[in-house]
Amino acid sequence: MDRLRTRRTLLAATLAAPLCVLAPTGLAQGARMKRAIPRTGEKICAVGLGTWQVFDVANDSAARAEAKETLRVFADLGGELVDSSPMYGSSETVTGDVAAELDLHKRLFVATKVWTQGREAGIQQMRDSIKKLRSGLKGPLDLMQVHNLVDTGTHLPTLRGWKKEGLVRYLGVTHYQAGAHADLEKAIRSADVDFMQVNYSIAEPQAEQRLLSAALESGVAVIINRPFAEGAMFARVKGKPLPPFAADIGAKSWAQLFLKWIIAHPAVTCVIPGTRSPVHVADNLGAATGALPEAAMRRRIAEYFRAL
Repeated sequence: MDRLRTRRTLLAATLAAPLCVLAPTGLAQGARMKRAIPRTGEKICAVGLGTWQVFDVANDSAARAEAKETLRVFADLGGELVDSSPMYGSSETVTGDVAAELDLHKRLFVATKVWTQGREAGIQQMRDSIKKLRSGLKGPLDLMQVHNLVDTGTHLPTLRGWKKEGLVRYLGVTHYQAGAHADLEKAIRSADVDFMQVNYSIAEPQAEQRLLSAALESGVAVIINRPFAEGAMFARVKGKPLPPFAADIGAKSWAQLFLKWIIAHPAVTCVIPGTRSPVHVADNLGAATGALPEAAMRRRIAEYFRAL
């Protein structure tokens, strides 16, 4: 909660009129930056939405209503990729239900994960996840990923078969810790996967050492998790004004500056900050507009942040 309050304080100082996103009508989608999925050329918005913890609210009517409004604002402002997992409690169910209520299924790129051991257990879990996320609708899930590389050798062959059958459109592998980067690199170089999800930020830049280059070389799309280092980056900039050069790339908040730094890496396809706040999701999507920092500016941003 302290980190959430920190970001709200920062937004109040950097967004001119944040509450406008709460209006039920009149939201303009605008032009959002899109990135191509290397395997197919299909383009998706460079800023997505993570649901870990924030959408695990099935038994809280007020929080569920907030999640619904957040997903509405996300889609209305051009967001597409929503990422979940059976590990995230009721997040899949909430995401699927509110997407159906808002008639958003055709506008969203929905991703989830398999997080269990064994072929049959994996098949059952994936079927359950698709049922929750699709809310009874027919059609393939956009992306199924092996969560934290759990039993990858078992689940990837299943997913390749499902892809051929049209049950999923893309398959991938994920992790959230730098200690797993070597295993992620091995997976994307040796297995036929379309996506890799990994942690990457100014505070956690280790993926730059080899992994992001490996994704480029392998033609694998990259989803970035932990873009704010689980909120720790906002605590670090609490009370600090944006650097003057942030205006050069149109960054109006610390969140936008952090996200633009990530999106500017050529390997990155989409970054998925997690939030249940309509204000925050609108702010995040602001990073998918305007200029991105070039190499020299990225170094300057990182140096500035690390000096705080």
